[in-house]
This record gives sequence, C-alpha cells and structure tokens, in this order.
Amino acid sequence: MVSKLAEKRDYYEVLGVSKNATEAELKKAYRKMAVKYHPDQNPGDKEAEAKFKEVNEAYEVLSDSQKRAQYDQFGHAAFEQGGMGGGGFYGQGFDMGDLGDIFSSMFGFGGGFGGGGRKSGPRRGKDINVNIQLSFEEAIFGCKKEISVAMYDECETCHGTGAKEGTHAESCPKCNGTGQERFVQQSMFGAVTSVRTCSQCHGTGKIIKEPCGTCRGTGRVRKTKKYEVNVPKGIDNGQTIRLSGKGEIGENGGGYGDLLVTVYVQPNRVFVRKGYDIYCDVPITFVQAALGAEITIKTIDGEQKYTVKPGTQPDTVVTLRGVGVPNLRNPKVRGNQIVTLKVKIPTDMSERQKELLRQFYGDAPAGAASAAKGGTDDKKTFSEKMKDFFKE
Repeated sequence: MVSKLAEKRDYYEVLGVSKNATEAELKKAYRKMAVKYHPDQNPGDKEAEAKFKEVNEAYEVLSDSQKRAQYDQFGHAAFEQGGMGGGGFYGQGFDMGDLGDIFSSMFGFGGGFGGGGRKSGPRRGKDINVNIQLSFEEAIFGCKKEISVAMYDECETCHGTGAKEGTHAESCPKCNGTGQERFVQQSMFGAVTSVRTCSQCHGTGKIIKEPCGTCRGTGRVRKTKKYEVNVPKGIDNGQTIRLSGKGEIGENGGGYGDLLVTVYVQPNRVFVRKGYDIYCDVPITFVQAALGAEITIKTIDGEQKYTVKPGTQPDTVVTLRGVGVPNLRNPKVRGNQIVTLKVKIPTDMSERQKELLRQFYGDAPAGAASAAKGGTDDKKTFSEKMKDFFKE
C-alpha cells in the first residue's frame, strides 16, 4: 500500500518557488496559485478544488517560520500523527486575510474574509473647493482676498471626542476596541476564520454612552470660517491656490484637509493675456504712420512714450520689454507687452483732402488741388501738404 506521505507533492513545488524563496516571494506565489485554482473561478472542477486545497496547505506550512524549519528538516513526516494540529489548513481555521483584498474584489466576498473588515482608523478630512473672481490687474500684481467657507470643524463643546462634557468614549466591549469581529465559518473547504466590521461600534472601536448635545456624538459641527487668501503676482485664469490644513476636519482623530481656491480672471477691455505676455492694439493716424510721431501707449504700469518711425506700415508689431506679467516663480522676471499699431484711415475726408491725396499719388491732374483752393500749392513739400490735409 502506497503511503499517503509519498503521494504528497513537495510544498515548494506546489507553489512553484525555490527552497530559498523569501516570505514576499512565497506570498506572491500563493496569491497567484490560489486565485488560479479558486472554486469560484473553476465551478464544478474537482481537480482545481484539490489543487486549491494543496496550495493552501503548502502555504500554511511555509509561511510559518517554525513549521517551515521542521518541513525543511523532516519533510511531510514532520506533521504526521497530528503534527499539523488536526489536519493543517482546514482543521486549524486558517485566516484568509492574505487573500481578502483579492477575493473581495474578484468574487464579491465583501467583508467575509480577513482583509475586508478593518478598523476605522483616523481619516483625513475632505478638501474644500471654492472659486474667487479677480480683476485683470489683481491677477497681474497680486492681492489679498477674504473668503467665507462653510465646512465641518471640530466641535468646541466636546473638543472632537463626541462625548458629553465630563464623560469620555469607552472601548467597545464587543470587539475590545479593535473595531473588528472575528468568527469561524464552515465551508466546503473546512473552517475559515472571517473578519467583519464590528456591528456595535461600526469599526471605531469606541462606544459613546452619553453623546455631546452640540454635535450629537459626531465630534464635528458645520460652521462658516473666514480666511485671507494671498493671491500671488502673475496667477492666471483657472489656476488654484492650495491652503494646506484649511479644509474639513477628519474623522477619528484624522487631520484637516486642504482648501483649494480656484481663481477666475475678468477680461480687460484693452489687454489680452497669453502666458506671461500682454497683447493690445494701439490706433495711429495715417499721418503719424507716414511721417512718424511720438505717441503714448497704455501699459499695466501706466503710460509709456513711443516713437513711431516714418513709413510705419499697418499692423506693425512693437515689443515693449519687461512690462508684461510677473513670473509666478520669480516675480522679478516679467513678460513683454506686444503692441500692434493699427493705422486708422479717415472716413470723412473733405474734397480738398481727397484732391491732395490724389495729387500725391499721381491720380489727379496737375494743379487740380490748386484750382480747388483758388491758388497754387505745387511748391509745397509732401510734409506741408499732409499737414494741410490733416488740418481740413
């Protein structure tokens, strides 16, 4: 008769690892094999069911350093005659915590296995999002804005404990303050230790017998808080300022979340921002474009003088350096102002002005302008003629 021990495969072979495998390598191999042969993945497959049992038995031994040492020395014989405590994995009530996260997501076990019902520890508070409006100039040069935000904050009566003044929260008697309930379930594979959230304290590990009358035992109340927001120079439309620790208070002693302030910049009638540069159009007269002139250009810093060169063409682009938007990271560095010179063509010229233009461009008979005026201006320079044209 063949011995049952002889029929058993080597545990390392079952998991597909070497005898020098680390604890992490063992756990990784176990999870992979357990998922592969799990009955829910292989309904009605007796061979997969047997391999699933074999995988769990191998891991139950090799994951225990003491049992692994015995197995390495004596093999399967180390656990003969009840050496494994009454049948190994299935006789011991193996804790499925290592597979809880996998099975809960793949097979819908919820909190039935070891990893599904953890204590509700400290949780960080929520981030709060608010919007503010800025003028074009406020976004360029920075400013301070006061905002009011409604959020949950610590109850001032109980200081966040949730217990009535003069009392305190007690450890939950049902779970002994762990926030978890453990129980053994009998399944087709044997006894399985399962964990779920404590039904009495709901995972907090604490019981409040006399709740605070202000917050009703939650430790938090809703209130409106005011903050002063320092808007940095150069902030752009849609960007967000983060105020760390100014959001909602957390639960079970968790810290505060953050306050996220998103800015929306109102458009300007003169300027258009693109990155750190500012764009604008500046109208000039036909005479200024032709003869040149000194003009005044409006910038976000004030007015600036600029000399238009004679013969300037329509839509000439001029760059005023260093009068654009301050860089967010280094406000001393600024962009430029890009100016497009728009030549304004008159639409209500007099007959004499029209004749002067025709004469200048050679489209009028000689002396036509003089006849219209009752005299002669053939000897006048172009500059004088243009001045006469502009005076009309």
